[in-house]
Amino acid sequence: MSKLIARYGIIGGLIVVIPMLLQWLTLKPGESPPESYILGYAVMLVALTTVFLGVKHYRDKSLGGVIRFLPALGIGLAISTVASVLYVIGWEIVMAFGSFDFAGFWAKSMIEGAKARHASPAELQQVITDAENFAKMYSKPWYRMPMTFVEIFPVGVLISLISAALLKNSRLLPARAAS
Repeated sequence: MSKLIARYGIIGGLIVVIPMLLQWLTLKPGESPPESYILGYAVMLVALTTVFLGVKHYRDKSLGGVIRFLPALGIGLAISTVASVLYVIGWEIVMAFGSFDFAGFWAKSMIEGAKARHASPAELQQVITDAENFAKMYSKPWYRMPMTFVEIFPVGVLISLISAALLKNSRLLPARAAS
């Protein structure tokens, strides 16, 4: 089972990490990435379809076509964890070798957002302080890595729940008999 979890988790992780690396590592100094949260989460959804595929493979090949909800959920969460850890490693590579200053970019956008909504001077000063604190904390891997993990793992939890709920029904995409 651990080979299955590793295989599907690594495939899912690579599906999400490779486009991320290509996008972020090719940015030139001072250039900003295209802002598309929808595209980012769509890639995560595509990558984490490996959860469904892995649970189905385990159900069909190891359990004879029948799986209960909790074991299916456990397999899905394990695959999601592996993919999420690879996502964190990919982001750490971006932070180490990329030219884009994400923390500075995010801090600047926080300040610009406060100015755009015409924050009072006291509110603006608080946002500036918060932005500076964020940039300082984000430079620490122990702070940044859990934040990065939490970007993708909830998507994996959702897909694991859906996969477990669907695949506990042995009539859904039943295993094919060997010919």
